[in-house]
Amino acid sequence: MSALSDHKRRRIDELISRTSETGGVSLLRDAGRRLVRNPTAVVGAVIILLFLVIAIFAPLVAPHDPVQRFPELTQNLTVDSIPGATAGHPLGSDPLGRDFASRMIFGARQTLFVGVLATLIGLLIGVLLGAIAGAVGGWLDVLIMRLTDVMLALPSLLLAITLVALASRSTQWTVIIAVAVVNVPIFARLLRGSMLAQRESDHVLAARALGVKRHTIVLRHMLPNSLTAVIVQATLTFAVAILDAAALSFLGLGDPDINRAEWGLMLGVDGVRYFEVRPELAYFPALAIILVALGFTLLGESIREALDPKNRR
Repeated sequence: MSALSDHKRRRIDELISRTSETGGVSLLRDAGRRLVRNPTAVVGAVIILLFLVIAIFAPLVAPHDPVQRFPELTQNLTVDSIPGATAGHPLGSDPLGRDFASRMIFGARQTLFVGVLATLIGLLIGVLLGAIAGAVGGWLDVLIMRLTDVMLALPSLLLAITLVALASRSTQWTVIIAVAVVNVPIFARLLRGSMLAQRESDHVLAARALGVKRHTIVLRHMLPNSLTAVIVQATLTFAVAILDAAALSFLGLGDPDINRAEWGLMLGVDGVRYFEVRPELAYFPALAIILVALGFTLLGESIREALDPKNRR
């Protein structure tokens, strides 16, 4: 029994000395290490990085101008026949004689721009409302939470369709605003719940006991420690925002400009209309949307698992 106690004591002393030498490992650093070793996170990050590079360098990657009509494609173009892959046009033509590969590449820029910007706008507004509700409380908290409850009670896509339909004219920005508004209550409720949990934590109570001002406690102690869950949710929301924006364009509620290359619009206008003639016009945009959404979902779920203290070893 004494030998076992001595072994435990030596083991504890060894761990203490090792921790004192290395300074310990923070939660974020430990999460980063586990993300690098997680194949799911790596696959998600590679997918996202690939599409981001394509979107950023679209003018350099695309072989042609996405709005230019080519004589070699239009001369054989009919309602019942759309040219497939040819020399210089690896994915063939779209219904107007434009290079389909170039439009797919520029579509990555447009789709990611709408999805990412809508998520960031929803995140900023949601964080603002959630912080006010969690920090102030009282009737203001009740008012904000009841509004979020009403919005969360409606299906997200149905709410987005309603908001776009209220606009006098559908544009790219009406889609961005509609998708952003749909995401606001998710971030607001999540941050408000995290801040309420932080309100009774030891470090916040200690700051109050020391006479620290209320706004300082909120901005320096409660808010920074509550943002982790919101950031993880934002990563997952990127996928939902891209799907919602594509769905609105597919339904004809997005930007009506046929020269704008956007995957949802390409899928709805060209893919469905000419599916029997050339199904690739639907397959490629649909596959691209699925891959981007999958990448953000894989990375978001991996970040959530990595930041969970229960998974630390």
